[in-house]
Amino acid sequence: MSKFKISQENGVKVENFHKALYQQAENLFSNHIPLKISQLDNLLQSDEFCVTDLSSLHAPLDIPIPDPPSPDDEEMETDKNEEEKKKPPKCGFIKGNEKIIKLLDVVKPEITSLKETIITVACWISHLIPKIEDGNDFGVAVQEKILERIAAVKTKVEGFQTNINKYFSERGDAVAKASKETHVMDYRALVHEKDEATYFEIRVIVLDIRGFYAELYDIISKNLEKVTNPKGEEKPSMY
Repeated sequence: MSKFKISQENGVKVENFHKALYQQAENLFSNHIPLKISQLDNLLQSDEFCVTDLSSLHAPLDIPIPDPPSPDDEEMETDKNEEEKKKPPKCGFIKGNEKIIKLLDVVKPEITSLKETIITVACWISHLIPKIEDGNDFGVAVQEKILERIAAVKTKVEGFQTNINKYFSERGDAVAKASKETHVMDYRALVHEKDEATYFEIRVIVLDIRGFYAELYDIISKNLEKVTNPKGEEKPSMY
């Protein structure tokens, strides 16, 4: 079987998809990607992403600090069994860090947008790869090299969401320890340290997203002829 048997109606649908894909790719590089680079650059210069006083990022921990035991209490504790020993005071509802959550609410849609852009560009380039033939394959090699780089970027971008999930998990563990071991101040400090580290991680994510957009725009712009006309045949339209 040298060709698929496909109805004329379905053939038109596939062709319309191809045309829409090429138009979408043209819009990405003509409008969307340059706009995203500018928007992310402005975001990185905003007050929310230029915090210098890290203590301002700390969220209050509604965890009571127990009074230190008096010598008499310590003597009485030795006479009680485990069930009767004084329990730490219970804490109420403990909110997450609203400042960090607000930043994540800004960054998460940017991660999704970049992933969608990467998928669209990879699909577009894949549809431009010509039939495998002998000779004159340098343009195809360029296409494949770009697809390899896009795949590597996609893997790193998927790791951004994993790091966000990890933040909530690890911070939750630290808060749980702080609320259980209320007399250990290091657990409270650990919560604040996690928030500070995550703030810098969020900023790095935005820097990476901006960089990936710039890299994608640059590599396609420099190799547009090889990407869209890998065999160097008759001059087609831009896409």
